[in-house]
Amino acid sequence: MSVEILPGASTAAIRSHYDAGNDFYALWLDDRTMSYTAALHDEIDGGDLGRAQERKLDFHAQAAAVQGVERILDIGCGWGNLLSHMVDRHGVGRAVGLTLSATQAAWIAKRADPRLETRVEHWFEHVPESPYDAIFSIESIEAFVKPGLSRAAKVRTYRDLFERCHAWTKPSGRLSFQFIAYGNAFPEDLDAFISSEIFPESDLPALSEIVEASERLFEIVSLRNDRDHYATTLRAWLARLKARRTEAVALAGEDVVKRYEQYLRLCVYMFVSGGCDLHRVAFRRIDRPRAKKES
Repeated sequence: MSVEILPGASTAAIRSHYDAGNDFYALWLDDRTMSYTAALHDEIDGGDLGRAQERKLDFHAQAAAVQGVERILDIGCGWGNLLSHMVDRHGVGRAVGLTLSATQAAWIAKRADPRLETRVEHWFEHVPESPYDAIFSIESIEAFVKPGLSRAAKVRTYRDLFERCHAWTKPSGRLSFQFIAYGNAFPEDLDAFISSEIFPESDLPALSEIVEASERLFEIVSLRNDRDHYATTLRAWLARLKARRTEAVALAGEDVVKRYEQYLRLCVYMFVSGGCDLHRVAFRRIDRPRAKKES
């Protein structure tokens, strides 16, 4: 029997989070995109979560300059909302998504869209058929390292990710990443319930770790912290879950619903208090990285 050796959360740990099923998540995520990541809100939305999620996708499309490009990759593609949005709205020729959840892959396969390719595969194992014009990672980095690692060990893993993205992208290729990071907090400050019951085997990055890992591979084009947008998104999810609670219990059981209610409430507090930040970062490939000289 082969032993799975991955730098972050195991496949089993990732899949455990989605065991509640696609239909459970569809009850309380937005109706337009079924996005399980922070939206980009605007007062003109009037509380329409779906419109805010579409704005988020358009934001990343612009950040990665994907209008009419040939190929893109989404690392941790979820239910394929970004993949479909990029081919339908922004003229991308082919969109490849990586997920560790077979149920998510099956959900995407129902679209029967030949422009979409979904692989049940870890980024650590990915070998592209040809270079990508752009790569996205929307709240997947949070599962790329295990808890308890030193800063140096975390940076090495993130550096490996950026080195692979550099090898996978065309000259002047773009990355658009969105991730939760430690804000005014340390790992020991965050609630153990989330790390044990919701996202096992996962640890957040610090923004400085991501910046250090990307040096001399990708330049940062833009950076924004939208933690208030995540608090708004989480409140909307919690309200939608409560509104359809009876259906949710029928699908996933009372214990699962209680666990998710607690998780969403705790996350609102973490973003409101500043314990966690939500970063959206656009990168551009440095085509000829300078090697560091040995001292």
